[in-house]
Amino acid sequence: MYVGAVLGPGVLVLPALADEAAGPASVLAWVALLALSVPIAVSFARLGERHRGGVTGFVGTAFGARAARPVAWWFYLAGVPFGVLGGALVGGRYIAHALGGGDPALIGILLLAAAFAANYAGLRVSAGVQVLLVGLLAVLLAVAIAYNVPSVSRDDFQPFAPHGWLAVGHAAVVLFFAFSGWEAASNLADEFTDPRRATRRTLVVVAVLYLGLAVTTAGTTSDVPLADLLERAFGPSARLVTAVAATLLTFGAINTYLAGGARLGGRHGLTGLLVLCAVLTAVTLRLDVELDTLMRVASTTLAAVTAAGLAAAVKLLRSRTAAFALGCTALVLAFSGALLAVPLVIGVAALVSARVGSAVPAGRSSS
Repeated sequence: MYVGAVLGPGVLVLPALADEAAGPASVLAWVALLALSVPIAVSFARLGERHRGGVTGFVGTAFGARAARPVAWWFYLAGVPFGVLGGALVGGRYIAHALGGGDPALIGILLLAAAFAANYAGLRVSAGVQVLLVGLLAVLLAVAIAYNVPSVSRDDFQPFAPHGWLAVGHAAVVLFFAFSGWEAASNLADEFTDPRRATRRTLVVVAVLYLGLAVTTAGTTSDVPLADLLERAFGPSARLVTAVAATLLTFGAINTYLAGGARLGGRHGLTGLLVLCAVLTAVTLRLDVELDTLMRVASTTLAAVTAAGLAAAVKLLRSRTAAFALGCTALVLAFSGALLAVPLVIGVAALVSARVGSAVPAGRSSS
């Protein structure tokens, strides 16, 4: 279950986006984020043992309900809409590739529409199904990596840093999407007899899979790197497996994100997300927004959520480990550049909304 919170459909395309940003040097971003995952995972595991309510609950306990409001808004207004649309378009790419044609954007939109329909119908991906989907992804990654590692050569890493060393930081921003989810340990703490042991095992599994993926896709120029790795291992017959896996993984992840986001939005949470996703999809298609941009906005927002949770851990746990992780996450956020405006604007709006709401007399709140 914990591996499933971290490992998702983002790995289907993020290696290519990271390589586009930094070339083979993007492997350094993978290593750095794996190292950062250790203090982040440990901090959230400790929070989950002592407190409840997820990241918003931790922030509320540490700094008050008003401070928790921006965290909820970050996830609801940006993290979910940009994340699910980006994930849907990733699935669309793989399915179109496997079918040998078709419009990836249209396929992605159909996946997103199906996930909304499922949520309106009250259908949820059960924990058992989620485990099976994650197991499928893990097996596919492991097989693809094991087959392709022997063919990796020094030439695949030349030139190593074609865009300069600072590009490694820019690659880390988009890759952060693949590492968001460690905070899920706080919500899953009741499911584990030993949360810290579960955390250690998850770190090992994720490290092996992510590092193997980073090495075997170094220097790739493909939009569907995992599909290429599988086709090298099994030939053209792997396309059908890839299409089915991409569909199930993408739908499962989107469905889960929408269900979680809808709870944050209250009574009309799902409808609000539908409107947000519809507007975002229209803007993306009209302005031809790149998938890289969508993933970077989602990553920046999720990094802000992680930073808020770590700040709460620093106060509630008096933890140097959390303080170190917070500093490193802030460094990743710094490389987001202009995209930092997204969580900043949303955060200010959330705080202003809270102040205005508290200033309205109770008898006139309905007006």
